[in-house]
Amino acid sequence: QVQLVESGGGWVQTGGSLKLSCTLSGSSIRDYAMAWFRQAPGKERDFVVRLSRSGANRYHAFDVRGRFTISRSYAENSVYLQMNSLKPEDTAVYYCAAHPSILVVARGQSDYWGQGTQVTVSS
Repeated sequence: QVQLVESGGGWVQTGGSLKLSCTLSGSSIRDYAMAWFRQAPGKERDFVVRLSRSGANRYHAFDVRGRFTISRSYAENSVYLQMNSLKPEDTAVYYCAAHPSILVVARGQSDYWGQGTQVTVSS
């Protein structure tokens, strides 16, 4: 059974950086497109970034473009989200998702989600 576990969240001041990790167990990350989403208090879960199985296709939401970067390690069976120049509006619970189809994972319709990791950016 596929399981995803996120880590790396925390508190940071405006302009700071954090790196989130999402480790997949029960299968190989080579078989999955991956995505990060976030949910701020009182808001719906929003798409942040996606990465295709091959790694050739990645797409970032407009409001994180140039600041956030997704990457993957086959050796660690993990995907990462490097977040730089953080802003208070980036405060949210961040979730990773996995699915063989990049279209499904990007739409937030994946069967596999992590438990989330809290990111708090203070002004």
